[in-house]
Amino acid sequence: MHDSADNSVTIEHLSKRFGEFVAVDDLSLEVRRGEVFGFLGPNGAGKSTTIRMLCGLLRPTSGRARVSGYDVTREPEQVRQNIGYMSQRFSLYSDLTVIENLRLFAGLYSVPREVLKQRIDWALEMANLSGKEKMLTGPLPGGWKQRLALGCAVLHRPPILFLDEPTSGVDPIARRKFWDLIHAMAEEGVTVFVTTHYMEEAEYCNRLCLIFRGKVVALGAPAELKRTAVSGQLLLLECNSIGRVLELLRGTAEVLDAAVFGNALHLVVADARLAMTRVRSVLDVHKIHVERLEVISPTLEDVFVSLTANRGAAQERQR
Repeated sequence: MHDSADNSVTIEHLSKRFGEFVAVDDLSLEVRRGEVFGFLGPNGAGKSTTIRMLCGLLRPTSGRARVSGYDVTREPEQVRQNIGYMSQRFSLYSDLTVIENLRLFAGLYSVPREVLKQRIDWALEMANLSGKEKMLTGPLPGGWKQRLALGCAVLHRPPILFLDEPTSGVDPIARRKFWDLIHAMAEEGVTVFVTTHYMEEAEYCNRLCLIFRGKVVALGAPAELKRTAVSGQLLLLECNSIGRVLELLRGTAEVLDAAVFGNALHLVVADARLAMTRVRSVLDVHKIHVERLEVISPTLEDVFVSLTANRGAAQERQR
């Protein structure tokens, strides 16, 4: 296996099957040291299954992966000693206090006794929980639990941090603060591998892997994906009767693809000027008022909708 000194994670043809179901399908990618790497996809796409294989918690059906230089199948214990892992359920003990959770995880991660106090103080300060050591963990607000879970996961100062949907159920302000912590760690050389289904969070990553039905559909920096993944120009259309308009425009030659985004439609077209004229004339015929129609830049959500729609349609045709 090619395993460059610059790579924290190297994956080659990794697959995981549960009976007939293929959860992860021939996955290959590399994650560089100090990178914030995003694993983006809908629920059930294979994100958590991949993370659990990379953490040595689940044995791959086929393929290979190395994490921090260790083989996940042959050396799972060494892998676990070199990573921090935080799941969406935060893995905390609700009936223990903040300090008791930190001491417990320090023991599980074999943090040396001589640095224990320093590491716990650092974790409390990072999580903004200094002075709250004796509070029970169960009743804490979501954002506090999230930061505490992160502190527990990095007490042993691992070179690689795996975060599985870490901001699920946390309010937007706590989410933004959490990402500030992630970037601070990456600046210190920690590799962060994070799964999310929040498109706005994906923008915070250096590179992204978009995964759909267990397969990679795109890999690259967010700006690069937005520039290259949508084939054509993009129009924003605001009008009434969106559902009816969607059906009307899907049968129009100038509109290559159409999807609902909030209270508007995003239309993929080959020629924006031509398509705008055509769209207005079609809607005029049906007495539908156009409130707004303009060219816009693709978002990551547009990229994902475009790539997964094409992949899903191709898979359906193969059946």
